[in-house]
Amino acid sequence: MTTLSAIGWTGSVLLVYSLLQTRVLRFRVLNLAASLILTGFNTAIQVWPMVAMNVVIALINGWQIARLLSGRHDDQRYSVLPIGPAEPYLHRVMLLHAGDIRRFNPGLDLSRPWPVPDPDRMAFLVLDRAETVGLVLAHRVGPDTVAVDLDYVLPRYRDFTPGEFVYRVPGPFADQGVTRVLAPVGMLKADRYLASVGFTAQGGSLVLDLAGR
Repeated sequence: MTTLSAIGWTGSVLLVYSLLQTRVLRFRVLNLAASLILTGFNTAIQVWPMVAMNVVIALINGWQIARLLSGRHDDQRYSVLPIGPAEPYLHRVMLLHAGDIRRFNPGLDLSRPWPVPDPDRMAFLVLDRAETVGLVLAHRVGPDTVAVDLDYVLPRYRDFTPGEFVYRVPGPFADQGVTRVLAPVGMLKADRYLASVGFTAQGGSLVLDLAGR
C-alpha cells in the first residue's frame, strides 16, 4: 500500500468512525479531521468534485464547532428547573436512561420512584431551551450543606458540561440557602467537569464552596 493510498483509507475510516459518535462535538471534530484528510487525498489524485465536497464539509464542521463552543456557557440557552423529587416526569427521565446512569452510579436504586417525597431532597432538570439534557439529585446533610446523589448528562451533551448551571451563584442551590455542596470523589472519574466548576478534593469528598464564589 502506498502512502497516498494509506492516507485515503485513513480519511475514509475516520469518516465512518465519526458517524458512530453520540457526542455532537466529538462527531464534528472527527468529521472535520476526516474531511481535511480526504481533501488532501482527493487533491493529490485530482478528483476535483470530491475536493469541493470535502472543502464544503470542512467549512460546515468548522462553523458548527465554533457555534457549539460559543454556546456551551450560555445562560440564554441552558437553564435549570427545580422539580419535585417524586414527580413522575423525573422518574421517567431516569428510567429512560437507566442503563447509562447505572454505568456511573451502580448503587443508585432505579427500580422504584426515587426518591420518595422528602423535604430534605432536591432535584433539578438541566434544560437546553425546552429539551431535558441532564439532571441532578441531592439531599441535605446539614442546614446549609447538600450532598449530590446523581449528576447525569445525556451522552451527546457531555462535551458541553451543562450541569455547571446547577452549581452557579446565583443558582438553584444558592437560592435554597445552600453554601456547601459535597460529591463523592468517585464522581470525578465519571465526569471531570465537577473539577472545572470549582469542586476540590477534601478528604473523602469533593467540596464546592458556594459562599466564597
